Amino acid sequence: MGQVQSTTDKEVALQNIQELYRKFTNECPSGNLHLHEFKKIFGVSSNSPEEELAFIELVFRSFDTNKDGKLDFMEYVAAVNLVLRGKLIDKLKWSFKVYDKDGDGSLTNQEVRRVVKIVTKIKRHDDPKVEEDVEDICDRIFELVDKNKDSQISLEEFIEGAEKDPWLLEQLRLDIAPTDWFIKHQEKTP
Repeated sequence: MGQVQSTTDKEVALQNIQELYRKFTNECPSGNLHLHEFKKIFGVSSNSPEEELAFIELVFRSFDTNKDGKLDFMEYVAAVNLVLRGKLIDKLKWSFKVYDKDGDGSLTNQEVRRVVKIVTKIKRHDDPKVEEDVEDICDRIFELVDKNKDSQISLEEFIEGAEKDPWLLEQLRLDIAPTDWFIKHQEKTP
């Protein structure tokens, strides 16, 4: 019975990839998804708040694995798969990558503060009652995560901390809007 299930899963996955490809080519006839198209997909425009613009650019750049300023189909599929089907550990690794602006494999207080500030402002737009203080959040994150007290957070510390503490997971995970958008978008047919 397990073999039948895995065959079915492969067929469904292939069908989903074919559907993604069809939608991708309809929306991106050039074969690439550029930042301005990515912003449009998520409803971000030049009139959007500064923090939303900054966040969507962080997300786009994290998915642009070859750093050519556009998402090809494979990068797009990887992004969709991460958002829709990714395991928690994969989403945390992606979040870490977004936080790690200089790509050196560790997070400084400044890097964490930058993302927390953007995310907090976005949360306040969605719910004006959000009263979180960016400095307090960053201090608490480092207190809980920086186990060796070297003022940097490694990927291992990041994942371990997020998996152990629900508040920390909520602060570190960057699953603000992409999942909802991808689900809605997949239900639409052009």
